Amino acid sequence: MKYLLALIMGSVFGMVSAQPQLKNIKDLSSEFAFEIRYATPNNFMKETLYPCAVCILQPEVAEALNRANEYFCKQGYRIKIFDCYRPEDIQKMMWEKVPNAAYVANPYDKGSIHNKGAAVDITLVTLDGCYVEMGSDYDFFGKEAHIDNYNFSEEILAHRRLLAEGMQKFGFQTIRTEWWHFSYQKNYGYPTLNEPLPCD
Repeated sequence: MKYLLALIMGSVFGMVSAQPQLKNIKDLSSEFAFEIRYATPNNFMKETLYPCAVCILQPEVAEALNRANEYFCKQGYRIKIFDCYRPEDIQKMMWEKVPNAAYVANPYDKGSIHNKGAAVDITLVTLDGCYVEMGSDYDFFGKEAHIDNYNFSEEILAHRRLLAEGMQKFGFQTIRTEWWHFSYQKNYGYPTLNEPLPCD
């Protein structure tokens, strides 16, 4: 309800639409797997935040993610997407719930790169869609999710290295507290957006 009200208010006050500049990743490839958690109640907020399950990104970021997926496919895996562009009002709701910048970017400071359409939350699955163990669930707020935590089996560490090193080849950067989060390195010039997700 908060989300819908924010979008209505944004329209009333004449926000310029930013949707046309963002690219739907499905327009580039059908090889991705999807589990957009915030379009379901299966997330740390325990409520559905998105009106539909869609991944839109800045065109340059979408192209880089697609190239990364092509790379992983050659290794026997493919990218599974949890989150892409996130409207700023949703970020504010998350911050209200978890005001801890180690896990939720402060929308009243620099905000989240997700709000720019230049970050993704992802994991890997096999080409057949089978689960790949990464040591913690997505959006787990604890040291098990930290990329500098090496207290795991060699198999899990190898999976994490594959994901991180593969993404870095295509211009994405990691953050310490979330093995699943990757920000495109050329994100500084993109504006923070609060446009609604494009749902059919």
